[in-house]
Amino acid sequence: MRRVAVVGSGQTKHGRRDDVSYPELVHEAVAAALEDTGLTLKDIEAIVTGSMPSPMEGVNATHLYWSDGIGAFSKPVLRVATCGSTGMSVAHSAFYHVASGLFDVVLALGAEKMYEGDPQGTMNTVAEPFFQRVFIGGAPTVFALQCNAYIHRYGIPEERIREAAARISVAHHNNALDNPYAHIKVKITVDDVLKSRIISYPLRLLDTCPSSDGACAVIMASEEAARKIAKTPAWIKDVGYCGDEHWFGDADKVRWESAIFAAQRAYKMAKIFDPARELDYAEIYNPFTFQELLYYECFGFCGEGEACSLVERGVIFKEGNLPCDLSGGVLATNPIGASGLIRVAESALQIMGKAGAHQAPRAINTALAHAMGGVDQFNGIMILGREP
Repeated sequence: MRRVAVVGSGQTKHGRRDDVSYPELVHEAVAAALEDTGLTLKDIEAIVTGSMPSPMEGVNATHLYWSDGIGAFSKPVLRVATCGSTGMSVAHSAFYHVASGLFDVVLALGAEKMYEGDPQGTMNTVAEPFFQRVFIGGAPTVFALQCNAYIHRYGIPEERIREAAARISVAHHNNALDNPYAHIKVKITVDDVLKSRIISYPLRLLDTCPSSDGACAVIMASEEAARKIAKTPAWIKDVGYCGDEHWFGDADKVRWESAIFAAQRAYKMAKIFDPARELDYAEIYNPFTFQELLYYECFGFCGEGEACSLVERGVIFKEGNLPCDLSGGVLATNPIGASGLIRVAESALQIMGKAGAHQAPRAINTALAHAMGGVDQFNGIMILGREP
């Protein structure tokens, strides 16, 4: 396969965007990405798009609705959907478009307009309809079950996990204050998190992501094109993607195999043998604070049952050895169809040194971008680097 790089990206301001139509929203992201790269729509050879199922915003086949806003004329257009991991699936598909040799410059686009539909109702329909859907009762309940399983698996005092989760929430919300695109911008304390109202035990309001309108566009290019377009491209070292059983109770959601296998595949191809030492940065898909603790372990940042220690030592904070989600992450911004692609865009910005006020204090040479989708079912990874 050919070498592929991210050469630029663009995001909208995320939040409640009643001021624009859906095509206007996606056009904002595409226009920003084109401006970032100095390209025009004529330079784009193919487009990969993604969004959640149609009930999310009441529009079926969104790529048809978006066509005027994204310049999808006289060129191939593909739409993919894997729920929360849609944005990462878009990124993987665009990567393969270029790596295969079929195209030199490809636009990846993810978007959602969640305030125009029924987000929670849509999420409920993802589950099996006769038994699992009623039992799960929405995304927060799924992840609350996962958290409780983690607590019982390792016998860690709940107070210690609550404190670690609260520190993650404070860090990411504070990070979002420096991100001009972020949705939720509030200065909070650990005490604020611990006293916020219960959503689904033990998840509290400030452990939980918002619903957001927004779009993200990322432009990928072959090596020859990338060196002409970008001064410092973010090279895609490799990708990994893995699915799991659909029935929530059939898979181990603490030692999360789809997350572990996706990371291991990406690490193998990228020649990463000790991720805790070799990675400089990570954008983790973190709709809930407790879930991020599990990912630290699944991705090899620490051993099993040791995630709290990673937080307590400050490893994942801005000044730490492996800063995570300096953008604020999904915890601060969550237009679902774009959320996974934002992880790629933000990782690339860190490598390129273009993240602005939320740039890591030291040089980022290797970064991990991640997204999760389905009923804890799919996990996707992309490793990016400063060198090809």
